[in-house]
Amino acid sequence: MGKRVALSVAAAFGVVGLVAPAAHADGGWGDTEILGVTVNHGSDVVIGTTAAKTFDVTIHAYDDSGLLSADTSLEGPGAGYATDETICENDSECTHSFTIDPRVDLFNDRAGTWYVGSWVDALDDDYRWDERVDSFRLKRASTLTVNASPEPVTKGRTITVTGTLKRASWDDYKYHGYTGQSVKLQFRKKGSSTYTTVKTVKTSSTGTLKTTVTASTDGYWRWNFAGTTTTGAKAATGDYVDVK
Repeated sequence: MGKRVALSVAAAFGVVGLVAPAAHADGGWGDTEILGVTVNHGSDVVIGTTAAKTFDVTIHAYDDSGLLSADTSLEGPGAGYATDETICENDSECTHSFTIDPRVDLFNDRAGTWYVGSWVDALDDDYRWDERVDSFRLKRASTLTVNASPEPVTKGRTITVTGTLKRASWDDYKYHGYTGQSVKLQFRKKGSSTYTTVKTVKTSSTGTLKTTVTASTDGYWRWNFAGTTTTGAKAATGDYVDVK
């Protein structure tokens, strides 16, 4: 385990050790302003067990002379830390590309809310430092299966819908059942493009789902998990049932 600590997110980006840099008070010089940040095009960063994830972090800023560069850091739970410096591509944006590998950079306790801090330099030597410009969610990926049976089924008879919700573990690189989670059972009538929630069921101690419904018309059944603060959302592919 000691070897993995050395290969932290911080180390992956050339930062020595796991200790975050000393805290800076927000501040600056001149008219440079940091206006906001966009992480992963506005979506959560969701990572599985094997594939590295590359995502953009764009700092939106302003200075009347134009922007030169940005030094941006990501800080999260479990001593998660990454940093990158880049030349700004225009007078309003500075985009960084971060890559995180779950087999090198992550443990389960690093899932959750991460904060973006940035130091932006302008062409006229003005600058601005904001310790927490904004935040984003770094999440463990999830998987979700569904099976509706029997197929076909006589109208008015019972359909049994089962499934399993699992989530990625960054500790052992496997997917494990996600316990006690509320998952929606949804139905889409044949010929429709819209799913409607029928009921909500909680996963068992092993992440399994099971419920029954009455067969009424042809269509697709699926489970839909909204996600949590640490785990990505997932909708199963609909399972078609022919009702006779």
